[in-house]
Amino acid sequence: MPKKKRNGRADKVPYDGLRIIPLGGLGEIGKNITALECGGDIIVIDCGMKFPEENMLGIDFVLPDVQYLCDNKDKVRGIFITHGHEDHIGALPLVAPRIGAPIYGSPLALAIIENKMTDARISYKPEYHQISPEQTVKAGCFEVGFIRVSHSIPDSFAIYVRTPIGTIFHSGDFKLDVTPIGMSGTDLPAIAALGSEGVTLLMSDSTNSERPGFTPSETMVSRTFGDIFRTHKDRRIVIAAFASNLHRAGLVFAEAARFNRKVVLIGRSLLAYTEMAMKLGYFDVPKGLLITSAEAEKLAPNRTVVLTTGSQGEPFSGLVLMSKGEHRQIHLGDRDLVVVSATPIPGNEKLVSRTIDRLFACGCDVIYGRDSDIHVSGHASREEQKTLLSLVKPKYFVPVHGEYRHLVRHGKTAREMGIPSKNIFVMQNGDVLTIGSNGAAKLGGKVQSGAVLVDGMMLGECEGSLLRERRELSESGIIALSIVVDKNYNIAAPIKIESKGCILGSDTEILDGAARKAVASAKSGACDMITLPTEIRKRIREIVSRNYRIYPTITPMITMLDG
Repeated sequence: MPKKKRNGRADKVPYDGLRIIPLGGLGEIGKNITALECGGDIIVIDCGMKFPEENMLGIDFVLPDVQYLCDNKDKVRGIFITHGHEDHIGALPLVAPRIGAPIYGSPLALAIIENKMTDARISYKPEYHQISPEQTVKAGCFEVGFIRVSHSIPDSFAIYVRTPIGTIFHSGDFKLDVTPIGMSGTDLPAIAALGSEGVTLLMSDSTNSERPGFTPSETMVSRTFGDIFRTHKDRRIVIAAFASNLHRAGLVFAEAARFNRKVVLIGRSLLAYTEMAMKLGYFDVPKGLLITSAEAEKLAPNRTVVLTTGSQGEPFSGLVLMSKGEHRQIHLGDRDLVVVSATPIPGNEKLVSRTIDRLFACGCDVIYGRDSDIHVSGHASREEQKTLLSLVKPKYFVPVHGEYRHLVRHGKTAREMGIPSKNIFVMQNGDVLTIGSNGAAKLGGKVQSGAVLVDGMMLGECEGSLLRERRELSESGIIALSIVVDKNYNIAAPIKIESKGCILGSDTEILDGAARKAVASAKSGACDMITLPTEIRKRIREIVSRNYRIYPTITPMITMLDG
């Protein structure tokens, strides 16, 4: 077998088939990542994270398991980014150094990635390549191109990949907004032209596959914001939105300027996104429109607008701190109107609901929910999905980006559009779809996939013992014993017993006695220093389970004196 090159390929590697390997984003919302492999070359589309589920105690975010890519990193020719949202780029600070491949994306996406690398204090410096819809990139045996699509962040792309086996079209996150704000819409002629050439496989965004009709245009939100500013001239307006929803931020800036209000930005991520967008020319913000919290205190409240993070109820976000009365600069009351311009990500419903309850308790008026026209999705609904299918005319179809029911529903839509059931593959993370050199596709085989838990900036395990230990601690607490013995197993100091998360009452003397009996068994030779902790745990567990019917974690800490 000839030796592979990092950014090329040996000419003699046979093209015996194309493998499509989703490592994340299927059966879930977030951590989108897909690998394409052919003839000894691999390219990766997106590398995202997702927010932790409610039962992931203390976990900050969740990454895809990319061990397969790490094991084959000499084959990876590039990581291609559809757009700059967290669920498509958020894993890069911890994944990119392990793979070492160049990263391709729009100027905005690359600026956001670099900012995330800096925030994470990652010393690794990726090789960045800016892309535009007019160019294609050669990556091993792949030729990668880009088509502009509408989404809730500028410079979003669909990606098409010409391979020796056929053309693959990956929609990225998209909708068919015919009246987009501040940018050109989805390039339907380019998609139709690609479909006329022939597309072997379409991989398409399934997030809104349960929604009939078309996703409303961002201009609807513009009209709603205009009405809100017009009818609430006597109030301070606080708007919570995704930090990365730059179109929404642009609407706020435009309406604030129109109604002679100043804008205060709250939230580090929002400040970072806005600064990058202004630097790259995505915003035309009038001079003096943006002010600090300190400057806002000198103005009448109804002359300001506060744009903040916290639309998902994130614990330390601006809106949540305001709702608790804990924000240092912004204190809410009955003269404030709060607009939550987002819908909850699945799993965040309770956090958002509790935040809204607290806002009402502060005396604010709150506008929220889908029926209030303050938010539109960035994802295609069913009729738009049908339009894409009719333009691309793929031979095979794989629904991506969504919970499992979304994928199944999107598959049914593809059947309605005339794609045979045998050519539709509803996959799960780690599944391998192979398209042979004869054009036949089959589902078979599996690679390692799953979720890697991140606490702070520490990589955890793949949903294993870490969560199990945290659940046990949350349910039953912990008992810790500190025991000092000499080399003959004589107890050399009083035994210290502490408990957290469980109530022992006055039975610490009984536990003390049980620990002493365990040490005595070591002195008699029934156990040794290695097995003594197990003996202590067994004796303590018998007492607390019998007396209290609880099963705490028991942690003996034994110190043996040298003398």
